[in-house]
Amino acid sequence: MLHLYPALLRKRYKRFLADVGLPDGSEITLHCPNTGSMKNCLLPDSPCWYSVSDSKTRKYPQTLEVVSTPGGHLAGINTARTNELVEAALRAGVIGELQGYAILKREVVYGEEKSRIDFLLTGHPQDVRACYLEVKNVTLMEAEGQGYFPDAVSERGSKHLRELMLMVAQGHRAVLLFCVQHTGIQQVSPADHIDPAYGATLRAAIAAGVEVIAYAAQIKPAQHLIGLDRPLPVICSLLSPQN
Repeated sequence: MLHLYPALLRKRYKRFLADVGLPDGSEITLHCPNTGSMKNCLLPDSPCWYSVSDSKTRKYPQTLEVVSTPGGHLAGINTARTNELVEAALRAGVIGELQGYAILKREVVYGEEKSRIDFLLTGHPQDVRACYLEVKNVTLMEAEGQGYFPDAVSERGSKHLRELMLMVAQGHRAVLLFCVQHTGIQQVSPADHIDPAYGATLRAAIAAGVEVIAYAAQIKPAQHLIGLDRPLPVICSLLSPQN
C-alpha cells in the first residue's frame, strides 16, 4: 500500500530534487521523479506529500508524490508511478476501452526507432490483434478544467506516436492513454502552444487509426490513495490557453 506523508514544499531544483518542511519544523531533501517542467504545479510553501523507500542504497529515500497547485488542486507528479496506476486500472477493469485482454506485458521492444511500448496487451477473445498501449502523464492545466500534454517540447512523445502509427499500419491496435494526475483537469488536449510538432503528430496519428483516450486519477493523500477512476474527453481542436 502506498503511504503518503505530509510536508510543505519549499522548492524544486536541479530538476530531480526538492526541499520540503516537515511538521516538526525540520527540512529534508526529496527525490523529485519528474523529467518535465512541472509547469503550473509548483507553489512554494504549499502542502505536499511524499513516500519513503526502504531501499538502503538510495541517497534520498523520500520521494515527492503529490503537490498542491496554484489553483488549489492536487497533482501527482511522480511519473515513475504512472504505469503502476495504469496497470492497476487495467487489471481492475476500470478502463472500459481496454477490457478483455488475458495477457499483459510491460516495456516490450517494438517499432523502428528503438522504442519500448508501455504495455502490450494480447489474448482478447473477440480481437486477435495485439494492442500496443502507450501512456503519458498529464499534470499541466492552464485554463480552468483544461489539461494539456506535453508541458515541454517532447520529441520522444512524437516518436512514440510515429511508432503507434506504424503498428496500426501493420494491422495491430494502437492506443495512447493520457493518465491525468491533476484533480482540476476535466479534458485533455495537445499543447500546441508548447510543442506544435507534437500536436500535429497526434492529429496525424488519430487520422491513421491510433485511438486516444484519457483517464483521471482520484488523489486523496489523507487516505493514501491515488488511482484511476473515470474517463475524460480528449479534444484535439486547436485551443488558445488562458492564463
